[in-house]
Amino acid sequence: MEKYIPDIYAKSIYDINYEGLINRGIKCILFDLDNTLLPPKTKEVSKKLVEFIKQIKKNKLHFIIYSNSSKKRVANIASKLDLEYFYYVWKPYRGKLDKIIKKYEYNQSEMAIVGDQLLTDVLFGNRVGITSILVNPISVNDRAFTKFNRMREKRIYKKLYKNNLFVKGKYYE
Repeated sequence: MEKYIPDIYAKSIYDINYEGLINRGIKCILFDLDNTLLPPKTKEVSKKLVEFIKQIKKNKLHFIIYSNSSKKRVANIASKLDLEYFYYVWKPYRGKLDKIIKKYEYNQSEMAIVGDQLLTDVLFGNRVGITSILVNPISVNDRAFTKFNRMREKRIYKKLYKNNLFVKGKYYE
């Protein structure tokens, strides 16, 4: 069950202590797209998100959208946020992470992933040895496959709670 426990749990991307991540040695943050940065299927980016990304980029952190979504969707959003991106990454599998490590010469200890799902984002981070940061989904709407994952996640959340390993809504750094 430990593979589903995030290193950090925050209410949203806006509540993460980015200065604390820098102090931990994090240099690169991979952001999930759907239900982490934007609601699924949303094509427009809010001014709040654009300004937020601009502000936290001043911290000299490298941000990359790391999504299971299609190239068209990810590229469109990434261009509006002025971020690099990787699409169809097939989280929780390692796949394209090695390309990022090789291209930017990061150690896994210098990387984190931020996402809204235990079965993709947290499991991925924990499998590959990067800091996993769970945030609450920003929408109740999900894609079909994600709906299936959410049903499985409910059982995992219950087991984690029952074993006193994780409590949904009890945030920590």
